[in-house]
Amino acid sequence: MSLFGTTSGFGTSGTSMFGSTTTDNHNPMKDIEVTSSPDDSIGCLSFSPPTLPGNFLIAGSWANDVRCWEVQDSGQTIPKAQQMHTGPVLDVCWSDDGSKVFTASCDKTAKMWDLNSNQAIQIAQHDAPVKTIHWIKAPNYSCVMTGSWDKTLKFWDTRSSNPMMVLQLPERCYCADVIYPMAVVATAERGLIVYQLESQPSEFRRIESPLKHQHRCVAIFKDKQNKPTGFALGSIEGRVAIHYINPPNPAKDNFTFKCHRSNGTNTSAPQDIYAWGARTGEDLTSPPSAVSAPPCTCHSLQVNGIAFHPVHGTLATVGSDGRFSFWDKDARTKLKTSEQLDQPIAACCFNHNGNIFAYASSYDWSKGHEFYNPQKKNYIFLRNAAEELKPRNKK
Repeated sequence: MSLFGTTSGFGTSGTSMFGSTTTDNHNPMKDIEVTSSPDDSIGCLSFSPPTLPGNFLIAGSWANDVRCWEVQDSGQTIPKAQQMHTGPVLDVCWSDDGSKVFTASCDKTAKMWDLNSNQAIQIAQHDAPVKTIHWIKAPNYSCVMTGSWDKTLKFWDTRSSNPMMVLQLPERCYCADVIYPMAVVATAERGLIVYQLESQPSEFRRIESPLKHQHRCVAIFKDKQNKPTGFALGSIEGRVAIHYINPPNPAKDNFTFKCHRSNGTNTSAPQDIYAWGARTGEDLTSPPSAVSAPPCTCHSLQVNGIAFHPVHGTLATVGSDGRFSFWDKDARTKLKTSEQLDQPIAACCFNHNGNIFAYASSYDWSKGHEFYNPQKKNYIFLRNAAEELKPRNKK
């Protein structure tokens, strides 16, 4: 029986693969639970690229470890291997051929994990924690890009201990994304820089942030020609900005949104996004009567992750409120919001064909140390995303 290889409604039928009928809110969506989840907060998730047969999931955690599972079409998850840092793992990514995983840590290093030999070696060094890591595959070079709280962006040939290039950032790197030939880096003090990666990395443009609060996560999106054309940026205030690099009409094409809070129940029916002009503040989608209504956040605290569906171009957001939401940015519509989990959702990702949505339920430190409960279990859940992320039908 295949759950991931088809569009069958796994995760939507109201039944759990494990047959649990007990009422609890750690898994209200009754999604598949990944076995042997990390022992501390999960900070990052990443699925294997399409060049690798099957699906493999990587997770990095505050227990200083990075773990790998095989995800079978049946939904069964098989722990395969793990590696350690000497500090929390903040980011992970894959090489384009799926043979290696790169990991970034608070121990100020980045490592390359060869999955065939199960050996990990240090490939990068910073003067402060390494917050982001991305593999760049260009026609004339390949390298690893690391962003750090030491206010540098470094590019590494994995065969050398010295960086190929070092670019200074205006502030600490908080989040980044790469889809060749474009990179976006968001920093402290609401810094936002776009880089072009052709020939060699160089700064393309600095952008005034469309958000008024600290940047938390960023994800690049593509146009219909499969080329990177803009990005979604999330903040600690529960707001997301959709920003095109070269829009025909910036005042209308670029917008930020908060979603309208539901009454605490799952909303499966599509809802309109109330979108606000990124600079002008005018409402772009709602009738005048709606403008006076107080907007409320799509996640009552911070947006912890944004991921774009690789087929449909729709997106998922996860937040400190313990919910995930699915959106159609082109129709400016919310497609679905989950039931509320009993702890924040800290990270999310899609597999290469968009059939699987993975999300991590664990404390995100948004309320500080006093709300941390080391006894509380961390979870990674898998959901069939083939149907729920389809764009809204045009009227």
